[in-house]
Amino acid sequence: MKTTRLSTILRRSCAVLLTMCLLACTLCGCTGEESGGNVTKKKDNNKIQIGMTFDSFVIERWQRDRDVFVSMAKELGAEVNIQNANGDISEQKKQIEYFIKKGMDVIVIVCIDSMAVKANIQKAKESGIKVIAYDRLISDSNVDFYISFDNEKVGQMMGQALVDQGLTNGKVLMVCGPHSDNNVPMVGKGFKEIMQENGNEIIDTFYADGWKAELATDYMEKNMSSVIECDAIMCGNDDLASRVVTALSEKRLAGKKLVVGQDADLEACQRIVEGTQLMTVYKPIEKLAQAAAEIAVKMAKGEEVTTQSGQISTISDGTYEIPCVKIDPVSVTAENMDEVIIKSGFHLKEDVYLNVHE
Repeated sequence: MKTTRLSTILRRSCAVLLTMCLLACTLCGCTGEESGGNVTKKKDNNKIQIGMTFDSFVIERWQRDRDVFVSMAKELGAEVNIQNANGDISEQKKQIEYFIKKGMDVIVIVCIDSMAVKANIQKAKESGIKVIAYDRLISDSNVDFYISFDNEKVGQMMGQALVDQGLTNGKVLMVCGPHSDNNVPMVGKGFKEIMQENGNEIIDTFYADGWKAELATDYMEKNMSSVIECDAIMCGNDDLASRVVTALSEKRLAGKKLVVGQDADLEACQRIVEGTQLMTVYKPIEKLAQAAAEIAVKMAKGEEVTTQSGQISTISDGTYEIPCVKIDPVSVTAENMDEVIIKSGFHLKEDVYLNVHE
């Protein structure tokens, strides 16, 4: 009798225990589709992990770079962790350290200050993590790869646009980005070469710390005598150019001073067809970001790095010769706006010509 009762109790206990186990499996997701499931965890660990830290997203183009890079990386089977340093180099250094602790396969850096992250990059490399300098060269750090546009050619295109417009033996102002961005002296070198070849004098050069466009406004207001004296203004990017043209408009000088920039921001393209900015340099961001994603994945897999976007060469970071790809930019004026910008789908025609009335 006691034996029969004991057996009944044991059967009931087993049934209750089985029911609880089934309920727990239902709640937790035994298929491993939830983030805590062992199956998913193993799957995630098998995926290539890429960490990407941006200077900021204040400049219009960086949002495009981000979206294209992430899309291509996912297509190639990698996961991307995007971080935004908001122009703070201390924050960017913390983000690199975070990526190291997370055990990323590759870290991609849009660097704020090319001299400040050397130790962080060295630590990443010692941890077996590949490092790619994206768009901006990082000094003396021996990164595994550098991919950007041909920045000297960008400067040459800016200068040539002014010369083609008839500027010889003239006076020019340069409103540039910060010294800490290695692209700035590269662009400046190309621009100055063209100016010197055509007898143009650079009467002043201003460097906007952190690419802060409002600093260009301050410069224009405080140096209006030089602004009035000059024939042309070279702007380090279209964001700076927007403030320069606004300042010129307030003095009724917009369209009377030749203004050039780069990045092909929508507002810059609008100004070009309106006649207040002469040209911008279009940099095919899709090509750059896609190539960078392909290179990152190949590096993570230990494969030979190749790309269809440009020939692989080397460049000095000041101490080391590092492999690089430089993608060709395109000069954009009102004459080829439709062919380059509209046809490529970079901006819509109705947006570019929004303020132009036929």
